[in-house]
Amino acid sequence: MTPHDFLANQFEGHRPHLRAVAYRMLGSLTEAEDAVQEAWLRLARSDSGDIDNLGGWLTTVVGRVCLDMLRARKARREEALEDRLPDPVISREDVTDPEQEVLLADAVGLAMLVVLESLNPAERLAFVLHDMFGLPFDQIAPIVGRTPAAAKKLASRARQRVRGAAPNPDPDLADQRRVVDAFLAAARDGDFEALVSILAPDVVLRADGGVLAGGLKVIRGIAAVAGQLATFQRMATAATTYPALVNGAAGLVNTIDDQMLSVMSFTISDGKIAAIDILSDPDRLARLDLTPREP
Repeated sequence: MTPHDFLANQFEGHRPHLRAVAYRMLGSLTEAEDAVQEAWLRLARSDSGDIDNLGGWLTTVVGRVCLDMLRARKARREEALEDRLPDPVISREDVTDPEQEVLLADAVGLAMLVVLESLNPAERLAFVLHDMFGLPFDQIAPIVGRTPAAAKKLASRARQRVRGAAPNPDPDLADQRRVVDAFLAAARDGDFEALVSILAPDVVLRADGGVLAGGLKVIRGIAAVAGQLATFQRMATAATTYPALVNGAAGLVNTIDDQMLSVMSFTISDGKIAAIDILSDPDRLARLDLTPREP
């Protein structure tokens, strides 16, 4: 085995972790892959013999690359992810994928990723690397060009903004699935009372059909969301619906003729639906690499 092959094998061992870091930083699976690939290119050009802790070095590089990408996004005034839903991570409930297990470890739901988009790039980096991945502030500080104390303040400020901004999901997947199944039954039956009974009073519905459909639409409150029953019923009766894990939580994938029509993510809190996130942008759905199917 050549030194290059040995280094490549070492890098592949770290790839799932690096992809998880980049996904939480960027909210985009495509951009996360780009950031990880850039980390590999920088590693291949470096003198790897001088790297004592390869995992820490790579995490730092990915963090720096993601920070640059977030700043470039703002500088170009690109569409922020708060104006569209983040990419969902979809998996079958009955299939285990080791790489997706890493990506979904301590999973961040779509609702939380939307909240992270409200942070500025430095705040997001400090919060993600420290609070989600345990990186010490003395390693975060050089990435953001601050002192460790200043990096700690960035994370603290981000934590205050994040706290309470997204509902805390119920941890039990079986409980989540029962509520999602009840939603699907209410939608198929057009049962308004049944739907209302499982919605939280301050429920939020975010629907992203892409640019051609007018972009992200946000509906708030139990009356307004329940008022979408006719839309839910059309979706539930026209499509074939499969249960799936969406960012580690109980969700649904709707298909027509084996083509994904939409992905539905639910945030279940205290036994009620606190948030529904629906991605139906055909261009973005086409880039997702999994359509859950019946066993």
